[in-house]
Amino acid sequence: MKYVQDIDNINTWLQKFKGNKVFFLVDENTHEYCLPNIISNLPDLKEYEILEVEPGEETKAIEVAANLWMSLAELGAERTDVLINVGGGVVTDLGGFIASTYKRGMSFINVPTSLLAMVDAAQGGKTGIDLGGAKNLVGTFTHAELIYLDASFLETLPDVQLRSGFAEMLKHGLIADKNHWDNASKSYPVITEELIATSAEIKQSIVDEDPKEKGVRKLLNFGHTVGHAIESYLLQKELPILHGEAIAAGMLIEAELSKQYCQLPEQEFEEIVIQIDKVFTRLPILEENIDDILEWLKFDKKNKGGELRFGLLEKIGQGVFDISIAVSVIKTALLNYIPK
Repeated sequence: MKYVQDIDNINTWLQKFKGNKVFFLVDENTHEYCLPNIISNLPDLKEYEILEVEPGEETKAIEVAANLWMSLAELGAERTDVLINVGGGVVTDLGGFIASTYKRGMSFINVPTSLLAMVDAAQGGKTGIDLGGAKNLVGTFTHAELIYLDASFLETLPDVQLRSGFAEMLKHGLIADKNHWDNASKSYPVITEELIATSAEIKQSIVDEDPKEKGVRKLLNFGHTVGHAIESYLLQKELPILHGEAIAAGMLIEAELSKQYCQLPEQEFEEIVIQIDKVFTRLPILEENIDDILEWLKFDKKNKGGELRFGLLEKIGQGVFDISIAVSVIKTALLNYIPK
């Protein structure tokens, strides 16, 4: 996988595919606002097909995947062809999964158009769809051939989408780089290309060390164990939230677990709470919802032998992983998250 910030790199790479088909996967928004700019800057691209899906997490479903596989088959797609995914995390997760499974794998390029996708979802080689409401329960480890980063796409996004991606940037600082945490948390709402690049580099360095999530890559799950459970619960209740909103909540709850299990200093815990609460509103979780949210934790992919395993913090900038936490302690942390 290679990051590029010049679209000419895509044009050069596509030269290898002369005589083969190029397919674009987009959602309704990126089809209108992003794809025309990309195609206009690929002068050697003469023929292509466009596959469009609806925006939103609900699109990461087996039914949508089946329809896309069928569309590729009907359009005569071969495994030597290429799929270019233009969109946020939903499109890059889904598109990577489609490409990695169609005819046992075709090449794909990711063109992330949201902050979340740029710093997190589009990179790292994880592809996936949701199943029965559980996040990313089915997927593969398959890397994109290229990832094209163009910060100008962010100009088309509402603030709520920028906040969603910002949660992952904060996470990268918390688990691996205190300077990045300090710089990012102080800069918001200004999000510079330098901060985006640093965040992406932190994730990629961890992925390079542990591509298949056997060890240190589990650090990237900080905030996600509880965050995914909350996200799945609210989605089932037809109260969908953006991924970053769920992860912000998850980081607050898992920071409290870090204080109890990993001796995260009280002062640093308070700093995390203050900075995250400055940007993110607490989610509409009630005490009577807690047991249902806890039920979703059993689907987490890090679980082992029935134990709930977490990536947590020893201090800001230093994460640890494979920490087993009792359900009763998680329940207390969830209750503490609810504003009094």
